[in-house]
Amino acid sequence: MYKQIEDYIKREIVVDESELKTILSFFKPLQPKKNEILVTHGQTSQRMFFVGKGCLRIFFINEEGLDSTRYLAFEDSFATALVSFITEEPSFEFIQALEETELLYINQKDFYHLTAIIPAWEKFYRHYLEMAYITNTKRLMSFITMDAKERYKLLLNQNPAYVQRLPNKMVASYLNISQETLSRLKSKI
Repeated sequence: MYKQIEDYIKREIVVDESELKTILSFFKPLQPKKNEILVTHGQTSQRMFFVGKGCLRIFFINEEGLDSTRYLAFEDSFATALVSFITEEPSFEFIQALEETELLYINQKDFYHLTAIIPAWEKFYRHYLEMAYITNTKRLMSFITMDAKERYKLLLNQNPAYVQRLPNKMVASYLNISQETLSRLKSKI
């Protein structure tokens, strides 16, 4: 798994072997069980996760007790409850391992320490923040400008693994629709 994150980092930034070794030295392995909650509402998110295998789900639970998935992180991606990670305030989000998952994580203090000692890591972080902003903005726009069918078609085109690997309940939560609506859409498309 360290080879995976090494390749990922090298695709994003230019670092020499010494810098890469330093970066990797701060990452620790973690293997949560299927459905294990890694961050819960009210807990401060102090870790950034790299998914080597499996899937993490970042979600909210509304006042009626219904969950809404904000982000799904499959292999070769980073994930955290970003607002809490940045502000050090309690999270409104949960992070859950949806499958048997293999992760590497870095704690928030070490992550920011790397931005101070390795200039390229700050560039890595900026790119991560930019991509998170773009992803979240596109999702918000899709909820405002598209109906359920259009959002489902977009998901099939951009991220077919979501539909192939995840239960309907999770896909529906990601699309912000009911499972019944998702079943109807699947039967028509």
